[in-house]
Amino acid sequence: VFFHNALPFVGFGFLDNAIMIAAGTQIELSIGVVLGISTMAGNAPNVSKSSLEDNCQIQNCLFLFSSSSLAGYVEALASRLGLSIPDLTPKQADMWQTRLSAHLGKAIGVTIGCILGMFPLLFFGDEEEKLEEKN
Repeated sequence: VFFHNALPFVGFGFLDNAIMIAAGTQIELSIGVVLGISTMAGNAPNVSKSSLEDNCQIQNCLFLFSSSSLAGYVEALASRLGLSIPDLTPKQADMWQTRLSAHLGKAIGVTIGCILGMFPLLFFGDEEEKLEEKN
């Protein structure tokens, strides 16, 4: 039950975080410029908190839509990898141990997926250092 719930959430967390990191800059440069808001507004003293919250909400909606639309593909891939549905009776499925295993599997799976999905950060460090050196 744990692994049946964890594996798809590893994929979901990976896609969600990787998409958010990779596309976040582009979304900020396009939608953020048009609407006059920035996710990095917290670093600028003259930008209000509400504009920061607005842009974060726009990005969160876009990321959740893209990653949730990919959830079916993640589940299909998990089933192709041989992950079968546990054969439980209705009484077993309703046990607190089964529910706890399912929730822990989802939580640990999405945590591992989000950590793995941070790989695009490996490609962003040099640009910021070069900009700081120029200033």
